[in-house]
Amino acid sequence: MSTEAEKRRKDPSASQRSPWWAHAMVVFGALLMVVAGGAAVAGQVAINTVNDSVRSDDLLGDERAQIDVNNIEGPLNFLILGSDQRPDDTDPSLTDAIMIMQVNEDLDRATLVSVPRDLWVPIAPNWYEGKINSAFAVSADWSVGFANSAATLSELTGVKFHGGAIVNFDGFTTLVGELGEIEVCPWTDVYSEHSKVTYPEGCARYAEEQVLDIVRQRKTYSGDLYGDFGRQQMQQHVLKQILIEAKDQGYHTNPNKAVDLLNSLGDNITMDMAEDLRPLDLIVALRDIDPEQFRTVRIPSESCQTAGGSSVCIATYEQQQMAEELFVALQNASLGDWMTRYPEFVNDDA
Repeated sequence: MSTEAEKRRKDPSASQRSPWWAHAMVVFGALLMVVAGGAAVAGQVAINTVNDSVRSDDLLGDERAQIDVNNIEGPLNFLILGSDQRPDDTDPSLTDAIMIMQVNEDLDRATLVSVPRDLWVPIAPNWYEGKINSAFAVSADWSVGFANSAATLSELTGVKFHGGAIVNFDGFTTLVGELGEIEVCPWTDVYSEHSKVTYPEGCARYAEEQVLDIVRQRKTYSGDLYGDFGRQQMQQHVLKQILIEAKDQGYHTNPNKAVDLLNSLGDNITMDMAEDLRPLDLIVALRDIDPEQFRTVRIPSESCQTAGGSSVCIATYEQQQMAEELFVALQNASLGDWMTRYPEFVNDDA
């Protein structure tokens, strides 16, 4: 690694907003790590910390799919929304990003389906057409906005959600700082319009500010992964790398480290799960998920112009057919088959 590259990694150049998605998935990964690799025997203190450290609320309401809390079985679908709004904010806000996470029937593999925030679809409750991120803005009440987003996505995809989470931006920098450098592998040179730094194609280890800088970029991408599509794939890649780094550092075998991490995360995520389902119960059920096996998918779509301005549309007949097959695969928990047929929409490097 050149001196210039070393300097680039160690000399952050810009203060940057924390991306929700990485915080969300490190929360999920940290929860998994508390019970993986023997950490579940850490004792009642750790168990109580897991159950008490994450804010919970009834976000789905009547839109919830039911879980047998005494015998958790797959497949399971979770809705994750990102927002920079805090729970005590009084103004409605748009969601910054949307993901569906499906856990397979055997509860040992998770797939993330990224939903473009500007996807042009019918919006609940009146089913006027609009950008899907506006579904959350029907109310300043998170539970109302979340349930409305879930209803909109259920109408689009045909799936109901067993649980979900809203994640805000606060605290992510501290979290990545605790992990230190992570390996990021851009598939092309990434030029930052914010710091004016070019991050070269290929794998290298980067510190927190460089990681944040990389995942913010949108204009640097071209071809099929241009704009938000390229940024989305990079976000998914970094998301996975964060979980792998945490695992490599022993969070999955050191309950004290995992619990400390959870304590630093609790105020930045609001989770919704079935009544009488404790966070630890769900985490134990999902303990076999390996972050290195995460696969990520994007919905077939393209940029378009609508009454709402620049948007994302499932525009062509071919895209409509592929998207419909994706939604059926979600309903049938057969995403693996869909990914085999349409590898161009799968980010295996994420």
